[in-house]
Amino acid sequence: MDDTARDGTAPSDFTGADEPLRLFGEWLADATASEPNDPNAMALATVDETGLPHVRMVLLKDFDADGFVFYTNFGSQKGRELLASGKAALLFHWKSRRRQVRIRGPIEVVSDAEADAYFASRPRGSRIGAWASKQSQPLESRFALEKAVAEFTLKFGLGEVPRPAWWSGFRVKPASIEFWQDGLFRLHDRVVFAREGEAGDWSKTRLYP
Repeated sequence: MDDTARDGTAPSDFTGADEPLRLFGEWLADATASEPNDPNAMALATVDETGLPHVRMVLLKDFDADGFVFYTNFGSQKGRELLASGKAALLFHWKSRRRQVRIRGPIEVVSDAEADAYFASRPRGSRIGAWASKQSQPLESRFALEKAVAEFTLKFGLGEVPRPAWWSGFRVKPASIEFWQDGLFRLHDRVVFAREGEAGDWSKTRLYP
C-alpha cells in the first residue's frame, strides 16, 4: 500500500495509540479543521421493541472519559427506544479526512444540572422550539407547528425559557470504539478498543480491512 493518502497527505499512524478517547479527541479536532459542515455530526442507531433498528443523524455536544453526550426529546422515537433498551451505537464519518469511528455501549441520562446548562446555552428560538415540537408525533400541518411556536413565544415573553422536563440528554458509555482510516486498494487500517465494564482497562485489536 502506498504511504500517501488519496488527498496527497501522509496518513497518521494511529494504530499505535493505546487510549481511544484521547485518539478520538485528536480525530475530532482534525475534522473540525477540515470538515465543511458539522464535524460533530454522528449517526445514532437504536432498536424498537421488535428489534428492528432505526438510525438518524444527531450532534455530539460533549465527550469525556465518561462517554459521548447528545440531547433530545424523551418522547421522540429515539428517546423512547433509548429509555427502553438502555443501549446505543454511534458512527462518525468524516469524509474530508477519510475516517470513521464506531462506538457501542450502554447509555445513561445526563444529570439535570448538565441538561439545564446545555439547554440554557441554546438560541432562544431553539429553546422555544423544544416546547412547541411533539417530536416524532404526527403533525397535521406546518401551520399547527408554527401556531405552537407562537403560543410558547407569547407564554415566555421576554423572560427565561426553562428546560422542559421531557427534554434532556443521553450519554453513551463506550464498551467498544473502532477507528477506521481509508487506504488505497481498500487496504484500510482498522483498530478496535474494547473493555469489560466502565472501569475496565482497554484492550486493543487490529482488524483486517
